[in-house]
Amino acid sequence: MNPFILALQARNLTVEIHRHSAYQIVISNDTPFNSTIDGTLFEDIHGFLIKPHISHFCVAENGTLNILNIEPYSNIGLELASRFKENEEYIVFDQPSETSKFFKTPKDSVDINVLIDGLVSDLPPTNYDERVTKIVEYIADNYFKSDITPKTFEDIVFLSPSRLASLFKKQTGSSLSKYLLWTRMRKAIYIALSEKERSLTDIAYDTGFYDLPQWNKYMYEMFGMPPKALKFNSDLIKVF
Repeated sequence: MNPFILALQARNLTVEIHRHSAYQIVISNDTPFNSTIDGTLFEDIHGFLIKPHISHFCVAENGTLNILNIEPYSNIGLELASRFKENEEYIVFDQPSETSKFFKTPKDSVDINVLIDGLVSDLPPTNYDERVTKIVEYIADNYFKSDITPKTFEDIVFLSPSRLASLFKKQTGSSLSKYLLWTRMRKAIYIALSEKERSLTDIAYDTGFYDLPQWNKYMYEMFGMPPKALKFNSDLIKVF
């Protein structure tokens, strides 16, 4: 799974109006749903793709939604940006066939993994520098440590912070700090939604955030809602 994608599946979802820094793809898994995007109501749609910072909300009380949030400055986010026409802020899909055509998936497919494969297949192949690979592996094993700094990475690959930052951005499209943040967010959200008895404060500490307010801040910025709303305001089926 691409590290700059957070993919969820939920049913009976009603989300109040919000905006966030991630690109978002929302696709119905079964019945059509309603959504208001940038002040315009769309009824009985199959899905949408929306740019960052565009206000919107969804009402899907009787169906299941696949929701993908994507870091805008990652390679996959930049590829999505290229699909918009000039001055276009969102794309609405009225029928499953429109979704399949846009994302180059099998006819009427709503499988998140197939959709992501379709997105990733359009990215140019990358032979990752072994130093980037070392950093990625280190983050996977140590994301929960709150004391990770640029000096930490410098000591692992023997590159200055500026040279490493340049190399990482060139190969992934996004910054090293964003990669670390997305890794922590994905882990924290997964735990929050799969271990309901865990307190949000404990999860924040256990995934590398200084405290719950810091996690709240990044959740609002990236996904438009606090962890509490994501945990209690929908019936989550799966975190991919």
